[in-house]
Amino acid sequence: METRTITSIDELKELVNQETALGEWVEVTQDMVNAFADATGDHQWIHVDVERAKGSPFGGTIAHGYLTLSMSPLLMRGRQGIQMKIPSRMGLNYGLNRVRFPAPVKVGKRVRMRTKLLSVEEVAPKVYQMINQQTVEIEGEEKPGMVAEHITRTYLE
Repeated sequence: METRTITSIDELKELVNQETALGEWVEVTQDMVNAFADATGDHQWIHVDVERAKGSPFGGTIAHGYLTLSMSPLLMRGRQGIQMKIPSRMGLNYGLNRVRFPAPVKVGKRVRMRTKLLSVEEVAPKVYQMINQQTVEIEGEEKPGMVAEHITRTYLE
């Protein structure tokens, strides 16, 4: 993966339709799943009942889809790829266009995130919106655990 620093919107626009980041592998643990269940109140057995889940089609517990989604910041730590150093007042998470969970993330598996820049658009003077496709790969699996279109906005100085 190419590693470089970009300092302008024009440089960013040149990266549309390219992979821009690859995160490090992170193991999904039962403790993470249990903490998420406690935080959200979603204690469905397929996530938290280790013994019962052994008899499921997955052979064990699986992460909540929304846990996989919420791990995005964690999965981007230590990432390789393009570093944005565009002078800005602030950036914010604007939302998601589409989120899918094509395959379950089994507890004990490692996941990582790939990011592809889909678009860069000026939505107001000095306000740029970026849409990135974020794909959570599951080590040793063909299908990803999540594919989402993440929208961010950057407010230039």
